[in-house]
Amino acid sequence: MSLIITDECINCDVCEPECPNEAIYQGEEIYEIDPDKCTECVGHYDEPQCQQVCPVDCIPLDENNPETEEQLIAKYERLTGESYVEV
Repeated sequence: MSLIITDECINCDVCEPECPNEAIYQGEEIYEIDPDKCTECVGHYDEPQCQQVCPVDCIPLDENNPETEEQLIAKYERLTGESYVEV
């Protein structure tokens, strides 16, 4: 599943530049994640980089948007035009 940014976000600006898919953007009040672009960093890193840098731990899995590993890999390949190679 993709990730989501909760309303605990403090707009600290550290997550947006970490996203290799440019899925994170400034919303009206807090940062948001485009679920069509979020691969949880599958294909890029072992762990979601936004979660790693978030100082308030406000980026959980989006329970309303379940995705399998295979779906995340397919999304990575579609977004990057590259074949998935396990990192």
